[in-house]
Amino acid sequence: MIRAILIDDEPRSLKLLVNLIGEYCPQVKLLGIATKVEDAFLLIQNNLPDVIFLDIEMQRETGFDLLNRFSKIQFEIIFTTAFEHYALKAIKFSALDYLLKPIDIEELKLAVAKVEQNGQHQKMNKRLETFMQNMQLAKTDHYQLALPSSDGLNFIQIQDILYLKSDRQYTIFYTKTGEKIVTSKNLGEYEDLLKDFNFFRVHHSSLINLNEAKKYLRGEGGSVIMSNGQEIEVSKRKKEKFLKQFAKK
Repeated sequence: MIRAILIDDEPRSLKLLVNLIGEYCPQVKLLGIATKVEDAFLLIQNNLPDVIFLDIEMQRETGFDLLNRFSKIQFEIIFTTAFEHYALKAIKFSALDYLLKPIDIEELKLAVAKVEQNGQHQKMNKRLETFMQNMQLAKTDHYQLALPSSDGLNFIQIQDILYLKSDRQYTIFYTKTGEKIVTSKNLGEYEDLLKDFNFFRVHHSSLINLNEAKKYLRGEGGSVIMSNGQEIEVSKRKKEKFLKQFAKK
């Protein structure tokens, strides 16, 4: 069984989540609910849950105020929020999970399944450290990205990524150090995450860091030479938009 605590200052939201978990997540045992940070902190300390469902904003406090009270996190976290919160991108970058209200049943079941898979709360403190760091940095090249792989999580700075390649449902990251990291998410998900960091999808199978693109070779679509000497094809339909972006960098 997964031992869970729910934290939200809206009674209606709490009641709905309790009902959804009771009906669709039989593997979850509810240990308690809290509407205030202080009550939530004591509830967690006394019950040692496997996961907490944590509302991001609660009247005068936030879910982050609660997390800052712990020197070490020994539980999984699923954030909940009623809107596209400013913190969601930082949450995604850090391989943390979240649910948008009204909560979708399938997304809830998927989030719970991830908690089951993580088991030993893989690198939770590092994930939270990355999250907090990203929140402070706003949008900079020093953002860190947590990459889920078959043996755990890899943490990499955005500025160290050269390009990404699609391999069916997987994505391969190529870095400045020559390291290759295979992740279990598709290229489209990373395209959405990295679009504000000067990355461009030059081909259906390739996403490049424009800061590391050094030369364009003419052709039907052409190709781009990266800083490590690698030549990457540019699709014909992406050519015009790519050249405009390349000229701006």
